[in-house]
Amino acid sequence: MLTNQLKKDLPDIRPGDTIKIYQKVKEKDKERIQAFEGIVLAKKHGKGISATITVRRVISGIGVEKIFPIHSPIIEKIEVLKKGRVRRAKLYYLRKAKGKKARLKRKIEEK
Repeated sequence: MLTNQLKKDLPDIRPGDTIKIYQKVKEKDKERIQAFEGIVLAKKHGKGISATITVRRVISGIGVEKIFPIHSPIIEKIEVLKKGRVRRAKLYYLRKAKGKKARLKRKIEEK
């Protein structure tokens, strides 16, 4: 395994969390950082180099899902905005859910 390529500054990401991912985007000869904010539906492949997260967001009425390899050099940083309290590992039911059913409970953090 390529341990020197694993990122060490990753936050604790779990399904149900609302996160913001900053991704490097190359356009012609310029490079900029684009943010994608959404709910984590699934986390796959453990903590290894091939670990991915599926993030979903509804943009102007259309659901958009992106799969991000979390150790990719294209990913600049990941911020956890809200913690969600869920009871399952994969939240694929949120694809069909609308309105109140699409809401998740917030996890209250103890300090």
